[in-house]
Amino acid sequence: MTSETEAAVATTGSCCSPAGSCHSDGPADVQVGSVTTVYRVSGMTCGHCEGAVSGEIGEIAGVGSVKAVAATGEVTVVSAAPLDDEAVRAAVDEAGFELVGRA
Repeated sequence: MTSETEAAVATTGSCCSPAGSCHSDGPADVQVGSVTTVYRVSGMTCGHCEGAVSGEIGEIAGVGSVKAVAATGEVTVVSAAPLDDEAVRAAVDEAGFELVGRA
């Protein structure tokens, strides 16, 4: 079973997504003029893990959307400009996981 979470920044909803669900079948939002970066994160095993990682990365200035997939260990981040990898690493660490690097 594949578990996915999408969290849009600056919206209301559950800890996992604005829709109040820990699952989403859609891709991360892509905006014109945005930067999409895929990171590898170790240790995610469930929707709660995805929500924790998405929530912390979503707090970084300029992030438009975050989609974490525990099954693959990948986190797709759409931002207004390239993100500082150390800021992403700190956010993932705050969530209790390890940033392996870019996918």
